[in-house]
Amino acid sequence: MKKRRSFLLLDTVIIGLIGAASAQIFVFLLKIVGYYSLTLIAGYTPPDVLNILTDSKVNHTYHTLLILPVIVVGGLISGFLVYTFAPEAEGHGTDTAVRAFHRTGGYIRAIVTPLKIIASAITIGTGGSAGREGPTALFSSGVGSIYADFRKATIEERRLFVLIGMASGLSAIFRAPIGTSIFAIEVLYSDMEFEASALVYTLLGSIIAYVATGFIMGWHSIFNVPPNLQATNLNVFLYLSVLGLFSGVIGVILPNVFYYTRDFFHKIKIPPHFKPALGALLVGLIALELPQVLGGGYGWIQDAIDGRIVVGLLSMLLIAKMFAFTFTVSSGGSGGVFAPTLFLGAMLGGIAAHIFHQSSAVFAVIGMAAVFGSAARAPLATIIMVTEMTGGYSLLSPAAFTVLLAYLIQVTLTDKLELKYSSLYEAQVLNKSHSPVHQIETLKNILLCNLSYLSIDAKALSDDKILNLLESGIPIELQNGKTLFFGTLTKNIEAERINGELFYKETKILYIFRKGVWLHPNEADYLREKDEVLVCGNQDAIDSIKEDFNRISYIFSKLKNQHIRLEKYTKKYIPSK
Repeated sequence: MKKRRSFLLLDTVIIGLIGAASAQIFVFLLKIVGYYSLTLIAGYTPPDVLNILTDSKVNHTYHTLLILPVIVVGGLISGFLVYTFAPEAEGHGTDTAVRAFHRTGGYIRAIVTPLKIIASAITIGTGGSAGREGPTALFSSGVGSIYADFRKATIEERRLFVLIGMASGLSAIFRAPIGTSIFAIEVLYSDMEFEASALVYTLLGSIIAYVATGFIMGWHSIFNVPPNLQATNLNVFLYLSVLGLFSGVIGVILPNVFYYTRDFFHKIKIPPHFKPALGALLVGLIALELPQVLGGGYGWIQDAIDGRIVVGLLSMLLIAKMFAFTFTVSSGGSGGVFAPTLFLGAMLGGIAAHIFHQSSAVFAVIGMAAVFGSAARAPLATIIMVTEMTGGYSLLSPAAFTVLLAYLIQVTLTDKLELKYSSLYEAQVLNKSHSPVHQIETLKNILLCNLSYLSIDAKALSDDKILNLLESGIPIELQNGKTLFFGTLTKNIEAERINGELFYKETKILYIFRKGVWLHPNEADYLREKDEVLVCGNQDAIDSIKEDFNRISYIFSKLKNQHIRLEKYTKKYIPSK
């Protein structure tokens, strides 16, 4: 065990260094594309690029109409690359890494890794309204998956390497090692749950990447805030409550605007290769009047922190950016949602600061954290990440207060309104009980406890068979003539207890999954509609009960359905193993 831990620590250091290098490669590509497209052709460079890469001043004298062809061509090239070679790399990327963790044991196709950063550099560099975190998360997670192949790692180790890669790459980009290490284990679940066992490794990988990047790029934070910011007055907390309320409301609106727009683009009857160009055209049209929406928007966030944007423009940018980044990413363009969501939070905070006559820096920084923390359902990581990115550690407590309020409002409203999309990260599952990869282990343990009845070799039940059983209700035929079946009840039924065991029409009930909890048959005398039930019997007995079941799991088929939907949309087979 000690030897294995030592090797894992060494693996973490290596992945951390690779994550730092990956981030620098992406930044370099972004610089090259931005310079040879927007800067040389249109005469414009979004200040978010320059603030990260150089100390140059931005020249805002640009050729307005030339923005349109530049951004559209960028969308066209990005769409061709993604939908020709790796459709799963579409959109913001973090979802692909999260889905791989939950469903494929961390496997990410090797082609996704280089393709994602190239497509994202083209999308963002030509003016696409998107951020760097999604591409970096997928790129560095993909590096972790490739490293797992090199190391001939187990499934558990591969999943861990993917999380380490994600945390390391994000740490190098955002210079927020503690926050990104928590983000990698928090973003997996929409409930307040974490992959806690991975934290020591994601934290080490993040720190390694941060230190390596610091020696190359310097140690300064991304944003500058005045020193010794304070929020200690009772009135300020009252105003922050209002900010938290509106941040939570935006956290409800944003995922639904984003994904319903994505669904609309999917319905447009043209090849998906061309849709990012259509989204880019819409962004370009917005940028004719409001060029601030181009790119991730880091420079404009800094202006909001400094109080250099008038309240009327803040309001326009809040709405315009929401639609600009939605058009970029939901159309299939390659880029992240983190930076644009911070942009929205900074604008909202700037508006609140103006209304309440408070510090722009305090309210913009806390607004950034509150909007993203609620919309992404990752409050703890966001609180820490934003304070690290700004160096505003004195705002940690008021930021925590506002973010948690926004998060609670977001969760409550989403549940009450029964909205289809609850988070910016569609691949999030509620908690570990809803994660297929964790339930594979649970089912293995259930079957081990029933070996005497099943009369089988436990090694014969592969992870793939159990995953198919969970997601699709595909029966598993056992060597002794019995069959395992898992399905969702379509009605309430009365079960029969024989010698202390629960049966339904000559099939033995092995376990019941009800509202996120596995129940032993001794805990239930009857079965309810929407219970997901694991039963075993001969084939005739299984056939006799199938009419009472929906074979597709309401819980465990979520990620598979996303995969199938993407294959149907792109008309391509996308390997997941």
